[in-house]
Amino acid sequence: MKFKIPEKFQRLKKILIWAVSFILLLQVAYFVFDYYETKHIMKELAKVPEIVKPEPVLLFNIPIDSFTVVPGQIRSGQNLSDILVSKGISMSKIDEISKKSVLTFDVRKMKVSNPYYFFMNKKDASKVEYFIYEINPVDYVVYQLSDSLRIYKEKKPIETLIKSASGVITSSLWNALASQALDYNLALSLSEIYAWSIDFYGLQKGDKFRVIYEENFVYGKSIGIGQIFAAQFVHAKEDFYAFRFTQNNEDSYFDDKGKSLKKAFLKAPLKFSRISSSFSANRFHPVLKIYRPHFGVDYAAATGTPVMSIGDGTVIAKAYQAAGGGNYLKIKHNAVYTTSYMHLSGYAPGITTGARVHQGQVIGYVGMTGLASGPHLDFRVFFNGSPIDPLKVKSPPTEPIAEKYMASYTAHRDSMMTKLSAIKEF
Repeated sequence: MKFKIPEKFQRLKKILIWAVSFILLLQVAYFVFDYYETKHIMKELAKVPEIVKPEPVLLFNIPIDSFTVVPGQIRSGQNLSDILVSKGISMSKIDEISKKSVLTFDVRKMKVSNPYYFFMNKKDASKVEYFIYEINPVDYVVYQLSDSLRIYKEKKPIETLIKSASGVITSSLWNALASQALDYNLALSLSEIYAWSIDFYGLQKGDKFRVIYEENFVYGKSIGIGQIFAAQFVHAKEDFYAFRFTQNNEDSYFDDKGKSLKKAFLKAPLKFSRISSSFSANRFHPVLKIYRPHFGVDYAAATGTPVMSIGDGTVIAKAYQAAGGGNYLKIKHNAVYTTSYMHLSGYAPGITTGARVHQGQVIGYVGMTGLASGPHLDFRVFFNGSPIDPLKVKSPPTEPIAEKYMASYTAHRDSMMTKLSAIKEF
């Protein structure tokens, strides 16, 4: 017997199905509406400019919004006490600052003309919150004076750029650099690299150079030259290359054949002067007014200019000659070579007879002691006891590129040569 559902229950079932369907339809309609409404709202919001909160202005990593910054410079004869007293800081506090600063920075080493800054509280103009002293263009020391005293050193961010330059010598390397507004320290760096290869006092008109180097900047201001990676100098129509390369964990410069640019002797015992008198068998003496041999080279330079030993050696004489060389030194470099440095205004610390000196070490300072008409260095070289022209001394190079590094060096050299060649014409 088949069971039959009553008609009234069938109608109820239909009503329930329609009710559920209607509710589901309403939910779908709501979600569709909500989706498009939300999308519309987001689109409208996108048209409204976003309010960006400005970044705080920092000076020495300190937000300056709450401070009045008062700059200054160290004056001659001024010390930390003088500076801090001017802002009402007590002597007891200054004494505490000086003592606590010892491990961070010796306040006695503050230099004339170096900048400093006071950060004054805006609400209380008499209250110093920070005192900052610039040690150099990069390093600075912060004295936090509010609450408990805190002293610490920081560095400004350095940006290093790889740059290139080229030029032609018309009068001097320094004028060639100055004509392009290039840092004169580039000349100093090049002179040190080529100290054993090129006599920078004897550059000729028409000599040329190309160089790839680093320049360091702090807040967009140049603070000096970094490493020189490669250089090409054409001197007397001969190419002199220099490539920086690391061998046995030591950086040095090598030529295009892998030979070291460093040689047994420097080309000159001082930087940036001029030759006022050359090696001669019959020179007119400016003081005695007679002709006689001059077995050296005179470098005219300002009194106090540092004089360097042209090579490693031992001081064998340190004396004074009133009617001749004035204060002078003699250095024995090896079994055959000795050098002499005369008319010195004084000697570098530690220079005594028997002292061991190294190539490039400052041994004394230019003067005009003895028989001299002006400040200069009389520099002489002796080979087996006989004087020879210092400008014609040739020295063999030191360690070249080792065989195990040669392939790596060759690839590096070729890469840098390509970059040098890409620099604009001389």
